Amino acid sequence: EVQLVESGGGLVQAGGSLRLSCAASGFKFDDYAIGWFRQAPGKEREGVSCISGADGRTYYSDSGNGRFTISSDSAKNTVFLQMSSLKPEDTAVYYCAAMNRGRLALILECPISIVGAWGQGIQVTVSS
Repeated sequence: EVQLVESGGGLVQAGGSLRLSCAASGFKFDDYAIGWFRQAPGKEREGVSCISGADGRTYYSDSGNGRFTISSDSAKNTVFLQMSSLKPEDTAVYYCAAMNRGRLALILECPISIVGAWGQGIQVTVSS
C-alpha cells in the first residue's frame, strides 16, 4: 500500500522559511516521481514541484520556481521541499503526491491528472 506522510508545516512570518518532508513507503521509490501540490482556500489544487525517484530530475511550476527547492533522500524514501522567502499567498494545504512511471511524469511536468496517491496534507500559513 502506497503511503505518503507529510511533516514540517506550520505558521511562519512573511520572508521566513520552512522545510516540508514527505516520507514515502509501500512502493519502489525509483519507479515513481514524488511531487508537491498545494491548495489555498477557495482555489484549485496546483502543482508546485516534483522530483524523479530514479534520477533526481526536477520540475518546478511557476508557483514553485525561484523560492522553493525540492530534493530527495532515496535511502530514506523521503522527499523535501525547502521553501524560502515565503509570502502570505503561499498559505495553503500542501500535499505530497506519488506518480507512477516517474521518468514519464517529469517529461509531462507532473500534471495532477497522473497522481496515483496523495498524502493527508499539511497546513502552511504565512502571516504578513
